[in-house]
Amino acid sequence: MNKRVYYLQMMILVLLSFSVSAQDFPSRNISIVVPYPPGGVVDPVARILAPVLSKELGQSVTIDNRAGAGGAIGAQAVVRAKPDGHTILFHIGVVAAQPTTQKNAGYDIRRDLVPVSLAVIGPYVLSVNLAFPPKNVQELISYSKANPSKVFYGSAGVGTLNHLAGELINAAAGTSMVHVPYKGNGPLITALMSGEIQLGIDTIPGSKALAAGGKLRMIAVTGLERNPSLPHIPTAIESGLPGFSFDFWEAFFLPKGTPEPIVNAWHKAVVKALNDSTVSQQLADLGFKVIASTPQQLNERVNSDIEKYSDLASKANLVFE
Repeated sequence: MNKRVYYLQMMILVLLSFSVSAQDFPSRNISIVVPYPPGGVVDPVARILAPVLSKELGQSVTIDNRAGAGGAIGAQAVVRAKPDGHTILFHIGVVAAQPTTQKNAGYDIRRDLVPVSLAVIGPYVLSVNLAFPPKNVQELISYSKANPSKVFYGSAGVGTLNHLAGELINAAAGTSMVHVPYKGNGPLITALMSGEIQLGIDTIPGSKALAAGGKLRMIAVTGLERNPSLPHIPTAIESGLPGFSFDFWEAFFLPKGTPEPIVNAWHKAVVKALNDSTVSQQLADLGFKVIASTPQQLNERVNSDIEKYSDLASKANLVFE
């Protein structure tokens, strides 16, 4: 047998194996890898979607929390998983930032993952300690400029999206607020209420109830428009930072090499789950907007974010170990 015939046979066998695996999907339990601990902002959305996805796909769908390294450990686990559709990543938009802002992220979204669909989008909320004088973003900017490097803002960790949002505010406003990283949004809010920091950049679910209970003061949301779950809270644009917006998204990704029919099956299931009226209402109550997309639309969003974060990392010298 000559080499040409041998390689042709091998290619046919590979294609047939992909065809069989695609036809057999799903053949066993499915794992949604959430690269953060239970709670937070990604895990609750995955848990809302999981039962409906299980119904659509006809197999048990479980949440696998793989926390660590700002989400990189969970992403790496999916990159290494067999590309047969039974392991899928549900990640926040930092998945596009990590290969740009971290020296050793251990993966590259463009090289190692296949986009499936966006799921939700939402803003951060800027909250301040009750004893902090500024009542809006313009006053925050003025106070920070009058007190350079004496205003401290907290995030869920180095290189997280709320960290990057804070640096984008500094860049847009010409301020020098100092970043203080915490191990998650919970410790961040605790530090804010105690006065350890003056400003917190958190998700709406993390701050809304505490603000209603008089334990912190929300001054703005970072979206282009007011959030329906907080209609009385202005946007950063309205309250003193023209042109500034920062939304975070959550989306599904499969390992590189997943056959197209399986990608399509996942996309169909995700879109149907997001169109479920009960699901969409639960997500709206958390301050999210459902934003199902095609794989191509998610890919375009990823590329846009990579460009934005690359520019920020370059200008602010943000490169993390």
